[in-house]
Amino acid sequence: MPLDASPLNSLGLPKAPSETRVVVAMSGGVDSSVVAAMLKEEGYDVVGVTLQLYDHGAALAKKGACCAGLDIHDARRVADEMGFPHYVLDYENIFREAVIDEFADSYLGGATPVPCIRCNERVKFKDLLQTARDLDADCMATGHYIQRKTGAAGAELHRAADANRDQSYFLFSTTQEQLDFLRFPLGHLPSKDDTRRLAARYGLSVADKPDSQDICFVPNGDYASVIEKLRPGAAEPGEIVDPAGRVLGQHRGVIHYTIGQRRGLGIGGLSDPLYVVKLDVENRRVVVGPKSMLATRTIPVREINWLGDESFTSRKEWPLSVKVRSTRPPREAVLRPISDTEAEVELLTPEEGVSAGQACVFYDPEGTRIFGGGWIWRGA
Repeated sequence: MPLDASPLNSLGLPKAPSETRVVVAMSGGVDSSVVAAMLKEEGYDVVGVTLQLYDHGAALAKKGACCAGLDIHDARRVADEMGFPHYVLDYENIFREAVIDEFADSYLGGATPVPCIRCNERVKFKDLLQTARDLDADCMATGHYIQRKTGAAGAELHRAADANRDQSYFLFSTTQEQLDFLRFPLGHLPSKDDTRRLAARYGLSVADKPDSQDICFVPNGDYASVIEKLRPGAAEPGEIVDPAGRVLGQHRGVIHYTIGQRRGLGIGGLSDPLYVVKLDVENRRVVVGPKSMLATRTIPVREINWLGDESFTSRKEWPLSVKVRSTRPPREAVLRPISDTEAEVELLTPEEGVSAGQACVFYDPEGTRIFGGGWIWRGA
């Protein structure tokens, strides 16, 4: 280190905390509130920003979802308690166009979308991050459970210390440029209990607030009802058929089904359990078959965001681990680039229930680093 270089602060920047402006993305939950309080206590110039993302009128009385109604109030109250400025930005139109519309169209196309990833990619880490720059911030901090570490080639993305809270699946599309500006102060904590203890120590009013479970604009996990409101007439009935096309029953709309689904098919009385193996949107058919038909070894992936030190296409194959569902552990795989943004993923052990619209996230098979990921784009 040169003699005139300033020591790095806890956010890895060569400034005193008091001279370092941090915009904290505040959802109103305990995680982002603790981040803001922690940085304020350390002496940083903290600015809290909350995005109002959807349906302000209906959201005022809604609990347990980020970026709406009571949660905006909670974020503002934490800012008042800790003594830093707080702003609410109306992003309803951006959120609807960038996230909700695609969510509905993907379901209508027979895919299983992950809107939280698109929200991080297209709203929080794009527009909000630009707002942070406009506010002359040195970095933006969030309450996500993921780690940012400095490697030989720059900032790297790593899984959270608490595997049960790790949110890497939802953050794979974070670009290198965004990663340089972002900070994740909770990623190293051993458990969520530690976060709540910090919230209690700071005396935050949200210390005991429950975690949100649902997608923010999908109350009670009822995807179909949301899509029917967004796209009237979407739930047209049709046939449930076996792989040979024999009709086994009727359904009330393809949007009510997902690949791998077993319950709620309404075709009891058969000797072996059947699963949804294909959604034929064009013919309004739900195809069901034995569990063995769900096994997938080869997965086409596109819109790849690569976070490796080397060029993605510099190798013919990358031996990595991949995750194709947020709730499943990474599986060993070989990643074969087709272009800078497309690849074929070969799983060493077949995976069940792989669906178009889901993410495929790339991991170091022997460590914690995330190498990005892409989107599964057709019936795998």
